[in-house]
Amino acid sequence: MIASGIREAREPLIGQGPYEILDVTDKERLERVVHEHEIDTIFHLAAILSAKGELKPQLAWHVNIRGLRNVLEVAREQDLTRIFHPSSIAVFGPETPKDLTPQETILRPKTVYGITKVAGELLGDYYFNNYGVDVRGVRFPGVISNVTPPGGGTTDYAVEIFYEAIKRGRYTCFVEERTVLPMIYMPDCLKATLDIMDADLSRLKHHTDFNVAGVSFSAGELALEIRKHIPDFEVSYVPDYRQEIADTWPRSVDDSAAREEWGWEPQYGLESMTSDMLDCLRSRNESGGL
Repeated sequence: MIASGIREAREPLIGQGPYEILDVTDKERLERVVHEHEIDTIFHLAAILSAKGELKPQLAWHVNIRGLRNVLEVAREQDLTRIFHPSSIAVFGPETPKDLTPQETILRPKTVYGITKVAGELLGDYYFNNYGVDVRGVRFPGVISNVTPPGGGTTDYAVEIFYEAIKRGRYTCFVEERTVLPMIYMPDCLKATLDIMDADLSRLKHHTDFNVAGVSFSAGELALEIRKHIPDFEVSYVPDYRQEIADTWPRSVDDSAAREEWGWEPQYGLESMTSDMLDCLRSRNESGGL
């Protein structure tokens, strides 16, 4: 197993195993790395996310579409075993049902990131149906991590708020207090990734577009939950352009297809996620690592 990125490896990757500097839009370099390391499975996570994508739409299209096409072509040419390519709730748009968004529903996103994710789902299905490339993916909601800092997504407030609660005791939120979005805690995100990759192919009716749900809550509900641990925590709400993106996304999704086809079940709710997130960040803060 190797890790890769467009920059030199940083903690916690240093010393954990082989690492390659790799730009996924460079197909020749990708081919070389896959061949040299005898790679048979790729977890393709490189992407420009929603908020950053609206600021740099041409870059988002280049990285998200050309990068995926390169991965799929290398998989086809070198007969790789399996590809994981995550999709996102960004595939949905204002015409999509907001509550318990169905697995099969209208996909009319209003961001270039969402557009690339719809195209990615369709490309993955095309390579599976026409070339036999075993491409799998899930539509992740907002991912909350106590290790990886925010990366330019519309749901980043749900990560930033924890860091600011620990470091400063106050936070200015870029979405409204009432805004409800589906989220998933990183341990559940990793569990979903590994579970779908280990699933029996014969059981899968879908491949690249599974809805997965973790927990849905409003920005205000998250702040209240944090105050149970940090009573003096203060939050103000100053919506920016990301509010318009959030308003096009669902409040909750129906993940019954994932549950039926590969046994998906999240382990964290709002209370358990908040408690674990704060415990982890407090420990890092006390050791000077936050």
